[in-house]
Amino acid sequence: MNNRNNNGSPELSCEIFPPKKDGEFERVFEIIDRIAECKPAFISVTYGAGGSNAGKAIEISSYIQNQTGITALSHLTSVGFSASALREELKALKEHNITSILALRGDRPQAMSDEQFNSRDFEHASDMIRFLREEEQSVFQSSLTIAGGCYPECHPEAKSFEADLEALLTKQQAGCDMLISQLFFENDRFYSFLDAARAKGITLPVHAGIMPITSANQLGRTVTLSGTHVAKELLDLIDRFGDQPEEMKKAGVDFAVRQALDLKERGVDGIHVYAMNKPELCEALFNALRG
Repeated sequence: MNNRNNNGSPELSCEIFPPKKDGEFERVFEIIDRIAECKPAFISVTYGAGGSNAGKAIEISSYIQNQTGITALSHLTSVGFSASALREELKALKEHNITSILALRGDRPQAMSDEQFNSRDFEHASDMIRFLREEEQSVFQSSLTIAGGCYPECHPEAKSFEADLEALLTKQQAGCDMLISQLFFENDRFYSFLDAARAKGITLPVHAGIMPITSANQLGRTVTLSGTHVAKELLDLIDRFGDQPEEMKKAGVDFAVRQALDLKERGVDGIHVYAMNKPELCEALFNALRG
C-alpha cells in the first residue's frame, strides 16, 4: 500500500464483510472476484464484534491475499481480544500470508460483562497497535502494515474534537502507518479535519471513507451507527427518490461519484469505498475516478 499511485491519483480501495447467513457465504467469493477486476490497492475485511465472524474473516482475507493477489487488510478489534488471544490470532494470519491489519477498538460484544470490559488488555486501539509492533518480528519475522481508523466529525465517545486528535496522535506514535476515515457526506468537513490533524502533527496518510447511499433505509442505519452529518443535497435526493428504488440508487451513486471526484481533485491520499458487498458500486466509483 503506497497510498498514492505513480500518476499522482489517490489509492482506491474498498471494504467487504463476511455475510451473517451461512447460505450467503459462498457468494462472497464471487463478489471478491468481481471487485478484484477493479484492481483496488487493497480490500479490507471486517471482523465481527467479539470475534463472531473470526474464522470466516480469515478465510475471506486469505482468499483475497492468496487467490486474487490483492492485499487483504484484515480488521482486528481490540475490545474482543486478550493479549494471549491476539497473539494466537496473529499466528493464524501469518499462516495465510496476511501482514496488513486495520486495528480498531470495535464495539463491545453484548455478552461481555462490565468487569470484562473494564479489565480488558487493550483499552484503546493505540494500545493494540503498540502490542502489534512489539510482536511483529517474533510472529511474522517481518514488518506489518498497520492502519487505524479516524472520525472526520469526531469520535462519538470523544470528550472533544481536540481530545480525538490527541488520540490519533497517540496512534501515530504507537506505530500506525496510515488512517482510514469513517464515512462522511460533506467533503468540507473532511478537509477541515485533515487541516486540523496536520496542524496537530499527524503526518500519516489519510484515506477518505465514502459510502454510496442507495436507499433511504440505508441512510437511516448509517447515520444511527456513525453519527455522521447528512448533507442537505443528499436529504433532498432521498425526499425526491426515496420511494423509487432504481432512481434512488442512481442518484445515490451519482452523489458518491461527485463526492469522490472532488476528493481526487483536492489530492487526498486515498479513497476507501464502503461498498456493502455490492461490486457494482466499486465499479461505478473506480471507473469514474480513473476515467
